[in-house]
Amino acid sequence: MDADVDMGPAELPLRDAVLARLPGASVIVTMFSDRVDAEFLDAAGPTLKGVCNFAVGFDNIDLDECRTRGIAVCNTPDAVTEGTADLAWTLILAAARRLIEADRFARSDAYPAGGPLGMGDLMGMDLTGRTLLVVGAGRIGFATALRSIGWGMRVLYVARSRHPEFEHAPLGAERVELDEGLRRADVVSIHAPLTEQTRHMLHAENIALLKPTAIVVNVARGPVVDESALADALERGAIWGVGLDVFEREPTIDPRLIASNRAVLTPHIGSAEIKHREMMTAMVAANAGAIIAGTEPPNRVG
Repeated sequence: MDADVDMGPAELPLRDAVLARLPGASVIVTMFSDRVDAEFLDAAGPTLKGVCNFAVGFDNIDLDECRTRGIAVCNTPDAVTEGTADLAWTLILAAARRLIEADRFARSDAYPAGGPLGMGDLMGMDLTGRTLLVVGAGRIGFATALRSIGWGMRVLYVARSRHPEFEHAPLGAERVELDEGLRRADVVSIHAPLTEQTRHMLHAENIALLKPTAIVVNVARGPVVDESALADALERGAIWGVGLDVFEREPTIDPRLIASNRAVLTPHIGSAEIKHREMMTAMVAANAGAIIAGTEPPNRVG
């Protein structure tokens, strides 16, 4: 690909700085946090041929507006699957075993001052033989479910249609409606894309269906969960713990979650494994190169 590359600005306010750099671009590589709307496309002008999202999700992009203007939109599917499933399980285990609380205690003066822990201190939640509910039966949800085999977990899944790969061996999963799944689940792992239908899919009323020993993990998009309602449930002890890689008003986080020892929080690092970020970079380059060359990009979504 023979093209000039202009790296985005680091100065703030970032939106204004980005818009100022767009005119004349043929292809723009965006992050999930970049809002690609009419204002963005107007700033880019008539030279723009494509938008390549450095992410699998593309809820930040107005597909209809791009389609109207004949602008190709691409993403990076598959490359994020294994890394994000790994992180989902990192969060599940950390929440189950109260890792944040244990880590803070181990670093404090209270640990050497108090001596070895008693047998009833910092008791965690066991996972073996428990029930995992996967909300969103795409690639990442499936990869997360597969990892539960090591704990001998029963798997339930929520999806708009049946997914035979979930129901066949080795998972033998059962498709359920969301409310039923929440009642039965010990761990809820969220993998649904953000749409108008999934926004606040988990809200105060159905969060109240969860067991007091339940763990909720979200590695999808923050607004799929009503963060305030989840923080309230955690604060009241209505659920065991949460693991969140995404937030409703990212990067701002509900202060009750920040303060809680039962909340494991990571700054949207689902795909942040070296191998998978290299794969994403190669996919973005292939998409951009095809658009510039006037050929069909390999990962077009709109």
